[in-house]
Amino acid sequence: MFVAVAPLLGQTNVPTRIKAGFALFFTIVLYNVVPSTEIDYAGMFGYSVLVVKEGITGLLIGFAANLCNSIVLFAGHMIDTEIGLAMATEYDPSTRMTVTISGMLYNYFVLLLLLVSDLIGYLIAAFSESYTLIPIGAASFEWDNLLTALIRYMTDLMSIGFRIMLPVFAVVMVMNCILGIMAKVSPQMNMFSVGIQIKLLAGLATMFLTIFLLPYIASYINTEIKQMIVMFIKSMY
Repeated sequence: MFVAVAPLLGQTNVPTRIKAGFALFFTIVLYNVVPSTEIDYAGMFGYSVLVVKEGITGLLIGFAANLCNSIVLFAGHMIDTEIGLAMATEYDPSTRMTVTISGMLYNYFVLLLLLVSDLIGYLIAAFSESYTLIPIGAASFEWDNLLTALIRYMTDLMSIGFRIMLPVFAVVMVMNCILGIMAKVSPQMNMFSVGIQIKLLAGLATMFLTIFLLPYIASYINTEIKQMIVMFIKSMY
């Protein structure tokens, strides 16, 4: 369940055989590394409940890490809304969602940066060390703490997303002020038709000039992933 929803590992464009093989190999390694504990269950029903509980635990840990990818998509959607590309959407097979062009562009750039920053190694290490805090069958779901983690995520979603799109927002706001002044100075000009092209070119130029900020964006996302994993794990023991 962890491999099925974790970022980079659980994307739909990753072949199912690779994910299943990696999950099997990961399980074999963990079986020899994780300290063995005595498990108490009564019959087949008790064993089924234990399997479901462990599956939900792995699902929540992977979901906590996968949540943070939507921050970049949210920022890209706001950027396209500002520069006039909000209607130009396309289907993303990795997330099975309809996303904007800038959102998909930033998402793949950030995923590549997270990949080279050894995010997968951190996810595997965090999931392995979670067995020391949450032994098999000892998961206790604190729903209030999980709700607090989701509220914290929504707050960070707005904060980090606005930071990502802030350069484009500032340039477009200044451009709107200039177009408003020009509309008053020369009302015979059709500022609506002219402003669409100007805002689009200014937004694309700003995205090009601020491309060097992508490592800082990936650092924000990497930190957020780690914080969400810690908060979700703390909510289960």
